Amino acid sequence: MGDEGALKIQFLFDFGSPNAYLAARVVPDIERRTGTRFDYVPVLLGGIYKLTGNSSPADYLRGIRNKPEYMALETERFIRRHGIAAFRRNPFFPVNTLQLMRGAVAAEAEGVFWPYFQAVYHHMWEEPKKMDDLEVMLDALTSSGIDANKIVARSQDPAVKNRLMALTQDAVDRGAFGSPTFFVNDEMFFGKDQLRDVEEEIVAQQRAVAASDPPRNCRAS
Repeated sequence: MGDEGALKIQFLFDFGSPNAYLAARVVPDIERRTGTRFDYVPVLLGGIYKLTGNSSPADYLRGIRNKPEYMALETERFIRRHGIAAFRRNPFFPVNTLQLMRGAVAAEAEGVFWPYFQAVYHHMWEEPKKMDDLEVMLDALTSSGIDANKIVARSQDPAVKNRLMALTQDAVDRGAFGSPTFFVNDEMFFGKDQLRDVEEEIVAQQRAVAASDPPRNCRAS
């Protein structure tokens, strides 16, 4: 694209959301097709719910007939469409993700965000474990080559805690009410099923940038 700095794409995630996990498995394909990179932004879903008055589907769908079954069907369709074979439902769901999300901020500060991100998702939704049990979490991450004790220690830093709170507040201020949430510059999209719209918006904004950016050989020297 003409000016890569003109397009900012963000993926706001919480490890406790199965839909965020499923979205994370599709994002790399969009990156390859569009030649872009998403910014992975950790947020605390419980904090978003508290700030917006929202609640999890497990809560607001309780007692409702037909809709939960349909949503489960849509999830199965998404999994088949994208060939996501590794996904397993976590028997300990819902999992308190406060430590895990602070860990994501700490991992970023330690320069190991991507291995941490992949490891946590593996142990949450591929070989599911009770990842809000500290000992279970430490053992799981260590088995994936993460210096888990170092991440946990860094996550107690007030700067790490404050950054997670600030990212969560910023998400709400920009319109977020759950996870996964995506921003393409200022355009917001919610949910894994909107990833096709996210990709269309990326392409549209790329074209707009290209149209407004004259070829280099036409620019004044």
